[in-house]
Amino acid sequence: MSNLETQPAEQVCTAGEQGEGIELLTPRDVPLGGPRAMNVRRTIPQRARSLVGAWCFSDHYGPDDVSSSAGMQVPPHPHTGLQTVSWLFEGEILHRDSVGSLQTVRPGELNLMTAGVGISHSEESPAQARPPRLHGVQLWTALPGSALGIDPHFEHHGDLPVLRADGAVVQVFIGRLAVGGQHLDSPATTYTPLVGAQIDLEPGAEVRLDVDPAHEHALLVDAGDVSFEGSAVPPSNLGYAAPGRPALVVRAGAGAPARAVLIGGLPFAEDVIMWWNFMGRTHEDIVRARDDWMAQIAELDPSGHGGATGYADGAAGRRFGQVDGYPSGPLRAPALPDLRLKPRARPGQS
Repeated sequence: MSNLETQPAEQVCTAGEQGEGIELLTPRDVPLGGPRAMNVRRTIPQRARSLVGAWCFSDHYGPDDVSSSAGMQVPPHPHTGLQTVSWLFEGEILHRDSVGSLQTVRPGELNLMTAGVGISHSEESPAQARPPRLHGVQLWTALPGSALGIDPHFEHHGDLPVLRADGAVVQVFIGRLAVGGQHLDSPATTYTPLVGAQIDLEPGAEVRLDVDPAHEHALLVDAGDVSFEGSAVPPSNLGYAAPGRPALVVRAGAGAPARAVLIGGLPFAEDVIMWWNFMGRTHEDIVRARDDWMAQIAELDPSGHGGATGYADGAAGRRFGQVDGYPSGPLRAPALPDLRLKPRARPGQS
């Protein structure tokens, strides 16, 4: 899933203040794709905090009944300067992209797409024999400046490290994490120090996660009565822990099992601008990316009154390539706001 808002706000990604306790970030509901859209619960970016390490985007969706609907349908669209991390609790999503990937992702598997200089992709619920429910998270990470010019690529990982102990199951899908003296290392490619992990707890169970004290972390609760470092984090909320902790404790209430996703990493040192599905460093980066995308697509109805969008001649050889096989054409980019996009100062800066 990607950002399909037709009027996306400028998101200036900065670190936010770092306190001693657990900061609670509440979600906002975002409809994706119009009146029949899926609704997602977005916790980052938001005004209070837009980055956790390099993690810059967190959408939590479902469980949605897709047995009698089209399910997820996200037409081809572009990305720059980031990685998309697709992680499911239930269901299936079929990914297609402009470097030729065609890959279904299922629970316990990772689809990781690195945009680099530019890529386009689509996501859809498989047309036949799909599970009846769709439930998961879509996450993005910001690429550092040193990786902005790399070639786009895609990875699928179906065999990820898992630890089961004392009523807890921890599966690391990206980066590394230590639990009970064992190190869990994902084979996924990263460009900054990161961790992403699913944590499942039986009623009343707790798990201690040994972490790098130089990193910041956040826990997104999917289900259950969960405490994070002694603070309650309600479902769909994100609990943020500043750097300085060598370990983090997650506990489930006695009444029901719990599930959560931990994200974290070294605080991101660069100010970035995120608008629609593009990430850059300057206003000009975003304008150039939008112009390049719009040059690759063409209105099949020249009147502009609701006509389908197709590809321009030679699109496959341009910056964002062409996605083949999706039943409709690519998305138009929204209009840019009538202002100059610029990073805000980080806390403590003038």
